[in-house]
Amino acid sequence: MSEMMRKISAGLEQAFAKGGFAEPSVEDLRDAAGVSLRTLYKYTPSRSEMVLAALEHRHRRYLARVFEGLPQEPAAALEALLSRVGDWMASETAHGCLFHAAVAADPASQPLRELLERHKAEVAARAAAATGLGGDSVGADSRDTDSRGEGSGGAETALLVIIEGLTQAWPLRGDEAVMAAKRLGRALQSATW
Repeated sequence: MSEMMRKISAGLEQAFAKGGFAEPSVEDLRDAAGVSLRTLYKYTPSRSEMVLAALEHRHRRYLARVFEGLPQEPAAALEALLSRVGDWMASETAHGCLFHAAVAADPASQPLRELLERHKAEVAARAAAATGLGGDSVGADSRDTDSRGEGSGGAETALLVIIEGLTQAWPLRGDEAVMAAKRLGRALQSATW
């Protein structure tokens, strides 16, 4: 990704995070990106491309902020990971997940749905690997089932549900949601999958 595209994507991400997906005008988006209208359209030729660029940028920032430098010990990694999700919510998005908001704003967009699914799958796989809950299922399709109908990625999916629950509950409960997610995460680590 070029430096210009990175600059545009960062500005667009901030504009959509602040104003939602319907409110910012093209002029607002241009100003947020810090480029001319011609340059904005050269790199992102449509509003849908602008949204995708913003979310791709957010995806990379989220993964770096939440997962880089986690402790090696699984229990400590879980605690740190959930604290970081809470910190992300406090500083970046007090209204909930921007990926879900984008899909809600344009539910017919297949590229947005695919980006949402890829983002959540990567979060789940990285979280499971970092917390010792991945086992052989990391990178596997957690929808695969065995003869009993149980998912091979059951712990990975359960961890994603905890993270998603924290993301949705944080605007209402703040640090209380983080503490509840940590209790659920510890219970998950103690369970046998």
